[in-house]
Parts: sequence; C-alpha cells; structure tokens
Amino acid sequence: MKTEWQKMVGGELYRADDPEIIEVLNSVKDKLRAYNNLRPTDLEAREKAIRELLGSCGSKPFVNQPFLCDYGVNIKVGERFFSNFNFTVLDEAYVTIGDDVFIGPNVSLYTACHSTNPVERNSRQEWAEPITIGNNVWIGGSVTVLPGVTIGDNCTIGAGSVVTRDIPANSIAVGNPCRVIKKIGE
Repeated sequence: MKTEWQKMVGGELYRADDPEIIEVLNSVKDKLRAYNNLRPTDLEAREKAIRELLGSCGSKPFVNQPFLCDYGVNIKVGERFFSNFNFTVLDEAYVTIGDDVFIGPNVSLYTACHSTNPVERNSRQEWAEPITIGNNVWIGGSVTVLPGVTIGDNCTIGAGSVVTRDIPANSIAVGNPCRVIKKIGE
C-alpha cells in the first residue's frame, strides 16, 4: 500500500492533510525561516542551507532571499542556478531545473492541482504534476509556471507570463497564456 507521500510525488490523488505530509511541511518552514534570516553576505552559510533544503543542486547555486517552497526535496537544480527574490516553488511533484537557468524576481512554479468542483476540493484530496525546465533558460520577473509544464532548452520566458503549456526548445515566449513569439535563430 502506498503512502500519501508516494501518491503525491507519483501524480496520484493523495490526502493533502495527511499527518506525515503536514509534519514535513512544518519542518521545511522552519528551515526556510532559518535560510531567509541568514545574513545576505554570508554566502557560505546560504549555500550550505540551500543544499540542505533542495533535493539536489549543482555547483554555485545562488538563491536570493526570500525563498519559499513546500518540501524542497522534490526540487533539483543544475549547475550555476540563479534565482532572484521571492522565488516560490510548490513542489508536491518533482521540479527539475537544468544548468545555467536564471529566474527573475517573484517567479512561482506550481505543481499542485486542485479540483474545480468545490465538494471534491474541500475533501483535501489533490494531485500534482511535475515541472521541467531545460538548460540555458531565462524566466523573467513575475512569471507563473503551472503544473505539468516543460520548458525546453535555450528559452526565454517574458516577464509577467503565465505558462500553461509546454514551450519548445529555442523559443522566446510571452503572455497570458504564454505563447511562442519567436524561435531563436530565426
């Protein structure tokens, strides 16, 4: 029999109010508070703390404070990752981010899904869909990436966009909903 955690990361319906899940959420909030209260100039302590929060990360991760996430362990970032202020990740499903990715301020990545039916939603059952961001991607400020989205390598996502579906590699995409407006090299 699967645990609610296993169902969650596996994309199945799960109970969001499961005691094990709530315990992990609260523990991570304590770690986030500690991270966000570190002196911004204490780069060594910040890198150590972010490595303890995230599932994995490559060399030279730089995450400006404040940073918010649900679990952290479901987030994997590649080499030379950079995120600006107010990066928020709801990582009920896996979030995989490639090498040399730049995230602007106030960017949110949401993997959590809820029913649009209020009775179902109030049951506290939900599911999650992973987000994948390729290598060499720049995501502008105040972008929201929704569950299940893949952004290919070498993309630029314009500020304020809401990414509701996959963006193919080598694209410049903007808007709400976010749409490809130009292919790199054209």
